[in-house]
Amino acid sequence: MKIAIIGTGRVGSSVAYALVLKQFCNHLVIAGRSYEKARGDALDLQHTLAFCSRPMRIEACTNEQVMDADIIVITASVDTEGQVITSRIQLGNKNAAMFRELIPILAANNPDAVLIVVTNPVDVMTYAASKLSGFLPNRVMGVGTLVDSARFRTLLSQEVHIHPGDLRTYILGEHGPNQFPILSSAEAGGERIRDTPRHRELFTQVIEAGFEVYRLKGYTNHAIATATCMVVEAVAFDESRTMPLTTRFDDWMGIQDNCFSIPVVVGRSGIIRHLYPEMNDDEQQNLQTAAAVIKSTIISLIPDLVG
Repeated sequence: MKIAIIGTGRVGSSVAYALVLKQFCNHLVIAGRSYEKARGDALDLQHTLAFCSRPMRIEACTNEQVMDADIIVITASVDTEGQVITSRIQLGNKNAAMFRELIPILAANNPDAVLIVVTNPVDVMTYAASKLSGFLPNRVMGVGTLVDSARFRTLLSQEVHIHPGDLRTYILGEHGPNQFPILSSAEAGGERIRDTPRHRELFTQVIEAGFEVYRLKGYTNHAIATATCMVVEAVAFDESRTMPLTTRFDDWMGIQDNCFSIPVVVGRSGIIRHLYPEMNDDEQQNLQTAAAVIKSTIISLIPDLVG
């Protein structure tokens, strides 16, 4: 199994470190615009192998030199040093321009790869990657609201005193302000998790959680890296795991040609199945609102790729 990470920033480095510790592959490639930075990460990770249980081939290269990978994790993003980022959409124009150069090369050199997009705004970038690669939509997915769902479960677990891994509740929609929880079907051990004002209050904390971390330390990396590794694991080991991920679809719940987080089943070929949760009237309305906003953003940032 050969996994390539595109991008040597804090998130890319964190994903690489987690993959080395988890031993999901026997060949890891660290790639970036700068070979020197990628080489530094690769060397550091090679030194880490002395404390791991199995050997692994770790190498560095530029983005254009990544070849024949099974899984490609894309964390590359424009430099935001010195900028105040108040919305992921701020990154959209420059990251879309970068993807126009990067994705066709990756697709040509790695024709059988599954692409996992982390770059923000992830819903737009996943749509762009799907179109620019020419891959079937199931082979291109964004981490999306997987990390938001994990944050929500963590907060809920503290409230109901049940391990977050045993809570069954999803946040769908945009990885951003237009996300929404499916509380009507949330449960733990077959018992409903009620849609209460307190639980709604916890959800509002989730919407701002990423930016709260950003305000405090200037970036986020640990949670998103761990969420990304969960997706990698599901693909690498053909696990048929259910999770909310960003995917481009022709039709889902009556919504056409859009790209945001929905519940899916993930295996070796990527997304192997879409799931269709029951929603109450409020959730249906939230879905329609989120879909309209996300589609409008996609059209505004990459109009030539739509349709």
